[in-house]
Amino acid sequence: MKRMIWAAAVMVAATGGMVTLAAGAPGQCTVTGYDTFDCDVALDGGGLTFALPDGKTFAFTLVEEGVGTAFLIAADAGPGQVPDELRDFRAVDGRPGCWARGDEFEFCVLVEQ
Repeated sequence: MKRMIWAAAVMVAATGGMVTLAAGAPGQCTVTGYDTFDCDVALDGGGLTFALPDGKTFAFTLVEEGVGTAFLIAADAGPGQVPDELRDFRAVDGRPGCWARGDEFEFCVLVEQ
């Protein structure tokens, strides 16, 4: 059964707690520019990380309540290489687990539990 644990992770982070998964939790991800795909999602406090189908890494962090920043890390990134930063993500109303930057970029994460 797939269910959203992202809201729980954000709530724990907002209250100063921490959610840690030693390994990725299986789930489904949807990211602008990719079809829906199976993913392993690592949650840590107010953030999450998962691999994209092309080998890049997608990392998202909550910077304040209801606002987050994403980072796209190249598949062949080396030490000191700066990731692409995408700011000002907001939770999408009525779609738990989905965050968007206006109409230009959106991602959704469903984690199996």
